Amino acid sequence: MRLSSGALPGGDEAMELAVAHALVRQASTGDLTEALRIYRPTAPVVVFGRRDTRLPGFAAAVRSARAAGFEPLVRAVGGRPVAYTPQALVIDHVKHEPLAPDGLETRFQHFGDLYAELLRDSGIDARVGAVPGEYCPGAHSVNARGTVKLIGTGQRVIRNAWLFSTLIILGDDAQLRPLLTDIYRHLDLPFDAASVGSLTSERPDLDTTTFEQHITTAYGVQEPTELDDTTIELAKALAADHRA
Repeated sequence: MRLSSGALPGGDEAMELAVAHALVRQASTGDLTEALRIYRPTAPVVVFGRRDTRLPGFAAAVRSARAAGFEPLVRAVGGRPVAYTPQALVIDHVKHEPLAPDGLETRFQHFGDLYAELLRDSGIDARVGAVPGEYCPGAHSVNARGTVKLIGTGQRVIRNAWLFSTLIILGDDAQLRPLLTDIYRHLDLPFDAASVGSLTSERPDLDTTTFEQHITTAYGVQEPTELDDTTIELAKALAADHRA
């Protein structure tokens, strides 16, 4: 499995989303077998799902994001709006797999359990499952104490390939709560600000760099490589699709 880590030069968060989109397209054609990408965003963003863009309050939600200093974007995988700052980890796992739709639920279960175990190893009371009122609700979210969401996961399945994306909130949860409250209010979606948590709120002494290393170890990859020019050029062509 190919590993790439670190944000792209230039701080273009739409390009970060477009890279995952490009990788899954390459996996679909068989040009790529499997890849893992881990990065910390360089700027705060609100990332909407495609169906959010069709809601009557979407324009107002976009204005709220921009007013708060967050760039509004649209992602390839499903789900509802999420917000994060550079105090987050984004993990995109892509694989060429002819029967990709058949493994949808199994992947959710496997990676939910994997991340919950990593958090428990770090001293956090982690559990798999949605908490009441969480943003981008999912049955395989990872929470702390059954109370606050820490990790969200989503998938995109296309012909012969899948993209599994994971968002880990490392910190800045206090900054996210009022913004997500506004976003969800504009979209008329249920949300409870008390459901927003972060790893460092649970464990203020957590070494997030070490935690990131534990993730790559769990995946069985260690040595990162640079993204190739073909992937970057394809991502550039797709980036506009991810701007709100």
